[in-house]
Formats: sequence, structure tokens, C-alpha cells
Amino acid sequence: MGFRFRNHISVGFPKKVFRSEIRLFFGRLYFQWKRTLLWLWERDLFATEQLNPERIKFDYPISVFQHHSPIYRKLKDVPMYLQENKKVNLSIALHKLDGLLLKPNQVFSFWYLVGKPTKRKGYLPGMQLKNGGFVERTGGGLCQLANLLYWMTLHTPLIVKERWRHSFDIFPDSNRTLPFGSGATLSYNYIDLQIRNTTKQTFALHLWIQNGELFGEWKTEFQIPFEYKVYESYHAFHAEPYGGYTRRNTIRRKVISRTTKEEVDDHLVTENIAWMMYEPLLESGKTNHLNS
Repeated sequence: MGFRFRNHISVGFPKKVFRSEIRLFFGRLYFQWKRTLLWLWERDLFATEQLNPERIKFDYPISVFQHHSPIYRKLKDVPMYLQENKKVNLSIALHKLDGLLLKPNQVFSFWYLVGKPTKRKGYLPGMQLKNGGFVERTGGGLCQLANLLYWMTLHTPLIVKERWRHSFDIFPDSNRTLPFGSGATLSYNYIDLQIRNTTKQTFALHLWIQNGELFGEWKTEFQIPFEYKVYESYHAFHAEPYGGYTRRNTIRRKVISRTTKEEVDDHLVTENIAWMMYEPLLESGKTNHLNS
């Protein structure tokens, strides 16, 4: 993965704003109630039916896409017990999602299915990103599951209806294998990950933890006619007029015919922008100079 460094007058990306705790509290409350009302209005659209994982193997034999990611990562200033707690939190959430059937015209909503992560449900304090740093929050670490689901979905004909990204990039890459910004962030319940099935066949979600890795797979009854290649077409660090740097990239997706192997489409998936909380030269590991 190559990196470019540019001086750039930012267009459309606001100056960093750190809001007070009171404003954040009432803001969250407003958006949570707004989301709850929307759920009531759209409740007939959401997928809720789950099958036993053993049945999925026989009823939905075609693997559309599978991916896995390590649960434990060494991150600066992040205690390892938060990684252990994350595994517990992921295990609890998996029970609400594993075996889910996403039928034609239905919508997958992460928070509608998982619900609020509370101590009463067994969730433990985990790492959660906040204002360019991290805090310990009950249920922290579930973003890894959202990252996995989002990346897998980009390799299927399912449509991402709602996805949010982080506004800050707080850690340099640590053995990154996927493009920057190819995940999704969560915050109960208004920052959600939602996926719509606009096809004519049902998709089944299989999730599990094995050997310290989080695994996921979208399965279906019949082979789909296309394959998908998700790639990064642009990646750079930008010096901003406010001071500091932003990290930016563009992610695109190629659609390839499974029978002819011909490319039938190449379209934009998302453009990511995040304030960097570390020096960009640490990322590259080189003594590059900024280019004008």
C-alpha cells in the first residue's frame, strides 16, 4: 500500500470540534429517541428470524463471502484486559446475530437485533473511540463486528443502507490487511449498520469465534452470478489549514461476471476522511517530505 503526502486546503471538511459532555449527552438522547421512533415505524422491514447454525449448513450451502480478523491487537496505551473483555462482548452479540436470515426486501439493523449492551446482559468494559482517543465503555469492542459485517457485505449483492465511519484515526496501522476506512463504527442506537436485501433470494449470516479470531460468512441457497473486488483507488495524508493532518482515501468496487470473468461495473463505494492523532511519518516508516 503506497502513501502520498500533500499540502491541501481542505474543502468540505470542518475544523476539529470537541463538544462539552452536557451537549453530547443531550445530543445522544435526542438521536436515540429519534431512532427508537423510526424503529417502531419501520419494524415490519427488519430481519429477526434466526436458524440453528447446523441448519444453515444444509439449507444455505453456498458461501458468498467469508472473512476473519484477530480479536487481540497490541495497541499503544490500551490495556490487554480490554481485549479480553472485547471477546466476551463479541460472544454475547454473536448470539443475537448468528443464523440470521435476511430475506428479500428485509433490512438488517445491528442495534435492532443486538439491543443496548448493558452490564445486566453480561457486557464488560471495552475500548471505545471518543474525540480522538479511547475510553472504557460497557460493551466496547463491538465495532470489530461491524467492521467484519461491512467488509463482507461489500463482497455480496446486498446493499449497505446505513454505515458510519470514524472521524479520527488514532492508531498507526498495525499489520493492516484491508484498506483504511473499510470498516464501520457504532454507537447505540443512532449510529447503526444497516443492510438491505434487494435480491430475490435469502441470505444467511454465520458468525463464530475460533482461536482468537472473529469469523463471519454470508451464505445463500443458489450461486450468485457475480464476484466482487473491493480496492483502494486513492490514499493520502493531507496537511490542513487548521493545523494537523487528515488521512483520506477512496474505496471502489469492481463487479465481475462469474461465468465470463469480464468486468461489468466499477463504482465508488465510499470516500473516507479522518483527523490523524499521530504524525503521518510514523505511518509510513520513512522520512518522506510533504509535496506541494
